[in-house]
Amino acid sequence: MRYFLALILILLSSLAFAQNPLFIPPTLTGNTFNLTLQAGTHQFFSGQPTATMGVNGNILAPTLIFEKDSIVNITVNNNLPDSTTMHWHGLHVSPENDGGPHSIIPQNTTWNPSFKVLDKAATYWYHPHLHHKTNQHVVKGIAGFLIVKDAEEAALNLPRNYGVDDFPMVLQTKAFDVNNQIDVESHEDSIFMINATIEPYLDAPAQVVRFRLLNGSSNRTYFMGLSNGMSFDQIASDGGLLAAPVSLNRLKLGPGERAEILINLTGMQSQTVNLVNYCEELPIGIYGAEFPAVNQWATLPGYGNNPLNLNNYTMLQINVVAQTTSPVTTVPTTLANVTPLLEINANQTRTINLGTTNPGNNFLHGPFVFNGYGFKMDSINEYVKFNDIEVWTLNNNTQTHHPFHIHDVQFYILDRDGNPPPLNEQGRKDVVLLAPFETVRFIAQFDDFESDTVPYMYHCHMLPHEDGGMMGQFIVSSTVDVEEQINKNGVKIFPNPTNNYLYLESKSKINSVQIFDVSGRELAVQLQENKIDVSFLKNGVYFIAIHNHEGVVTSKFIKK
Repeated sequence: MRYFLALILILLSSLAFAQNPLFIPPTLTGNTFNLTLQAGTHQFFSGQPTATMGVNGNILAPTLIFEKDSIVNITVNNNLPDSTTMHWHGLHVSPENDGGPHSIIPQNTTWNPSFKVLDKAATYWYHPHLHHKTNQHVVKGIAGFLIVKDAEEAALNLPRNYGVDDFPMVLQTKAFDVNNQIDVESHEDSIFMINATIEPYLDAPAQVVRFRLLNGSSNRTYFMGLSNGMSFDQIASDGGLLAAPVSLNRLKLGPGERAEILINLTGMQSQTVNLVNYCEELPIGIYGAEFPAVNQWATLPGYGNNPLNLNNYTMLQINVVAQTTSPVTTVPTTLANVTPLLEINANQTRTINLGTTNPGNNFLHGPFVFNGYGFKMDSINEYVKFNDIEVWTLNNNTQTHHPFHIHDVQFYILDRDGNPPPLNEQGRKDVVLLAPFETVRFIAQFDDFESDTVPYMYHCHMLPHEDGGMMGQFIVSSTVDVEEQINKNGVKIFPNPTNNYLYLESKSKINSVQIFDVSGRELAVQLQENKIDVSFLKNGVYFIAIHNHEGVVTSKFIKK
């Protein structure tokens, strides 16, 4: 019945008026932020309320406003009936503050990250990242905006009066059962909402307005445009302002991606225009199109019956009202200084292949994997040398789109299948949407933060794919290349990192070796003709002490 009603609403959307004013999340500012994760309820429909999760409230989270170069102190109180984490999506912070799956916040405990805000002005967001539970906690309601401000953005004549001409919008779909409860596992996510508001409308002034768009959906990609055919200007991507506005009449936004757009409503007072999802124009092989895979026989339970996959529909009704007292009425011609990293300066390249271990007829159920392996909490997939510039090649070897997200850094897209990225993708990014069988290359610098023990993540931002194992982790450390340093002491260990054996060379006879884990516990190993079997060790960083006639040489090595 819920899906039938959704279809009726879509078919009548061009005639009916939206019913609910768009909810605008409250803001928190300053340097100290107190966040309480809690269970609650929300009245999406008449009758039984829906069980939800939220931050400082029953659903969603307050918008955090940070100033670049400020130091913020955050208290995260977990009052949920479950463990969780909190990830600052897009922010460049240390792995200890990143809030990935290793930074677990048990029930009724508190986490206190503190860090300097190093990021450019942009729209970021925060959400839970507990392995196997990310989708559940996000779709239940925990998602919040994180807006960074800086001097470069402040010097521009842009709308920035929050909730008046500058609007945050988290785009989501959810599935509900007959009791009005959120069905986390269902692909019949037939109810669209913005900021937890179904059938929303917005009274926007007749001037230039700013939409901060976040795709916070578990799976769905949006292809947005305005119902009257007018164009709009994208001014920012995931990690900051573009060099200049890019005029568009369609904007594609995959899960986890953000975009800031300007819509010039000057002279349109008393008119109504709709923001529409033109999903009929999406190519096959994307969640939201008529067929979610290139081969049309591959589908998901309930997908074909979901009206959001088959019809264009109104996302937001915009009612144009009177101007404010100090309106912005023009769009700047230039925005920010964007200086991409140069491929000629790259220190390292690596390749990530997106695939599945289940290539049969039901491959859309996953598991999807990277380089043939699913995620393991105790396995490090990549080792990155601190401060290196790297080029990553992403090969999507599957029949469906995947939004690839990396923690720690913003990157610049070098090319898509050998072609330059479109203008609106030539800024700082942390999510890139890969089409079936597409190859994307990006460049990033892994600076400022390193750790031998706490990893960062990279993963598909389709949350069921991530929870199902389409996630890897990488260590950023100066330890990755230690051979030159240890050679100065007359000893060489190789290869480093290693899988099975560690080989030793020394100018003088080696008498014995000791290996310790990061907690200082000595491990039992034997030296056999200048090699050590370390295949039994778990992946991670270890310390080695080599005793020869010259004394004791100590260093680190990585078991992968």
